[in-house]
Amino acid sequence: MHEIICPHCAKAFKIDEAGYANILKQVHDSEFEQQLHERLELAEQDKRNAIELAQAKIASEMQRAATIKDVEIQELKTKLDGEEIARKLAVAEALSAVEKDRDALSNELEQAKNEKQTASQLAEVRLANELQRTSNTKDAEIQELRSKLAGEEMARKLAVAEALSVVEKDRDALSNELEQAKNDKKTASQLAEAKLANELQRTATTKDAEIQALKAKLDAIEVSQKLAITEAVGAVEKERDDLKGSVARAELEKQLAEKSLKDKYETQIKDRDDAIERLRDMKARLSTKMVGETLEQHCETEFNRIRATAFPRAYFEKDNDARTGSKGDYIFRDSDEAGTEIVSIMFEMKNEGDRTATKNKNEDFLKELDKDRTEKGCEYAVLVSLLEPESELYNTGIVDVFHRYPKMYIVRPQFFLPMITLLRNAAMNSLKYKSELALVKAQNVDVTNFETELETFKTAFGKNYELASKRFQTAIDEIDKSIDHLQKTKEALLGTDRNLRLANDKAQDVTIKKLTRGNPTMAGKFAELKNSGPSETE
Repeated sequence: MHEIICPHCAKAFKIDEAGYANILKQVHDSEFEQQLHERLELAEQDKRNAIELAQAKIASEMQRAATIKDVEIQELKTKLDGEEIARKLAVAEALSAVEKDRDALSNELEQAKNEKQTASQLAEVRLANELQRTSNTKDAEIQELRSKLAGEEMARKLAVAEALSVVEKDRDALSNELEQAKNDKKTASQLAEAKLANELQRTATTKDAEIQALKAKLDAIEVSQKLAITEAVGAVEKERDDLKGSVARAELEKQLAEKSLKDKYETQIKDRDDAIERLRDMKARLSTKMVGETLEQHCETEFNRIRATAFPRAYFEKDNDARTGSKGDYIFRDSDEAGTEIVSIMFEMKNEGDRTATKNKNEDFLKELDKDRTEKGCEYAVLVSLLEPESELYNTGIVDVFHRYPKMYIVRPQFFLPMITLLRNAAMNSLKYKSELALVKAQNVDVTNFETELETFKTAFGKNYELASKRFQTAIDEIDKSIDHLQKTKEALLGTDRNLRLANDKAQDVTIKKLTRGNPTMAGKFAELKNSGPSETE
């Protein structure tokens, strides 16, 4: 038994397991239905979002691929320009370094020459000064000696007799000293000149050696710089020659490719012209029906030639169903591995001989071809025609006549296979959406079946709910009656409790004094009992 509180009257009542389970089932089914609708809406929204996301992703991928290609092309161009600029900068830097070293060595050589010339002039000035100083010293000594000599001569005149021998001796000594001074002066001058000459010779030798070393260093630097420049120029020339060779090879390959392509197309044009001549000769010898059947056989042969490689799962057979009064020539259907149809085409082949009396036009067969396409459930209709051979409109390629009939084309036989390929490739892009549409349709069928079953369940559940509701209301009424009866029983029990409490209070208030008040007999009896009580106890 479960106790439930009524949300309206706040009364508590009990319910058995079956009723409780029934109430829970009602609540659960309501929540389940609500959640089901919400999940179906979420699934539909997710599907739409996924389709939009796939479309945006495909567009983004295509845009990103184009951007990447543009960036790669720009990077290659920038790299090529950067390599050219780097090569020019390297040559300019090498030449600048060589010129700078050459100027430095020229300055050093010029400075060495200036220093040598300055040293030579300084030595000459120093030697001249030294000679002048020595000459002045000797002249002063001679003048001093002459002064002494003059004084001594005056003294000699005063004492000729006494000092004649001394004067002569002094004269000889002075003469010897003068001679010695002259010899010393000459020797010193020669020694200074020799010393200066040796110094100049040594300085000149040192400078010459330095100049030779600098010249050798300059020559070595010039040789190394020339070698570096030669190597740099050689590398650049090699790279230039490689680029020229690559350009020449590319140009040669381009010329060869152009020549090969030209030869190929000339051969194809020649073969096509020969085929046209053969067809014209053949058409001249065939009737209109035989010419048409020959075109059908040609198209069938061309398709069977590439069926195994290009269309392994394709259906391409003659249309033999004439129950509606007309039929096309061929029906083409192609499907994927899962069996989903990719594209379907109704083909009609029309031709006539050059000498046929009645000349038909392509537009004469379009209405019947559109009718055959609709009756056979084909998506496209293609008229392979050799009619109107002089028309520039039909000779230029594939002609779309959508302004007359939807999804209808007119082609020459040489565009028979390219037309099938184009339509099949165009349909491949929408195959994914077809698969998604088929899946959505299947899901819609499942949802429809589910909704039908859900409605059936809701109807049966409604009947059971109505019966259970009636039983539940009956149980509620009985519970209310039981509650009223229990309420009366409760009030009676509460009254009994109140009376018992009053009785207990009265009983607790009873004492011997109150009982014996106004009753002398009972008072005496109780007094006797009270007095006799202790003696008996003893």
